[in-house]
Amino acid sequence: MNIEIRKLAPEHAEDYVRFFDTTPHDDCVDEHKCYCVCWCSDDCEGRDYSTVQKRREYALRYVKDGSIQGYLAYYEGKIVGWCNANTKSDCLKCVSWRRMMGYVPLDDVSAGLKVKSIFCFVIAPEMRRKGIATLLLERVCQDAAEEGFDLVEAYPYKSSSWQSSDFGGYLEMYQKKGFSVCAETDQGVVVRKSLR
Repeated sequence: MNIEIRKLAPEHAEDYVRFFDTTPHDDCVDEHKCYCVCWCSDDCEGRDYSTVQKRREYALRYVKDGSIQGYLAYYEGKIVGWCNANTKSDCLKCVSWRRMMGYVPLDDVSAGLKVKSIFCFVIAPEMRRKGIATLLLERVCQDAAEEGFDLVEAYPYKSSSWQSSDFGGYLEMYQKKGFSVCAETDQGVVVRKSLR
């Protein structure tokens, strides 16, 4: 299977929202279409994300201005996967971070380390279990190393946690790619891979 991984860029904005328009996320309920707008480097204070249409409009803007960062997987000219990966220090102000990530250590940020954070994977249902998330993860790590990041960090959820979705990726996938657990709580696991 010939999967092409592309770094998200402003010219991908329409493809990006079309992927979320048509790809189920979580339990396939339309109002849960997130467009990943709550995992971005924009300060979301006072933003209204209450409808699918509003989230879609913000997504277009955020892709065009670089607030949402990550990678797209293409197969036969169509997006089949997404990985949200952004600079950790830029995302500390995002609404989802403030609401759900209180268990994540910030020692690296306070020490001045440059950390690439992986927040989310979305894979088209017909393309799951074909290694696409792993290809996306490999590209994130490769580019982060080339861009001078010190480490890559991700936040897979425990199956028994308060958040049962698999959008954070599977712990086993990270471990196979050289990540180690650096923190574990009832809410989730924090895994890191050193790039130095």
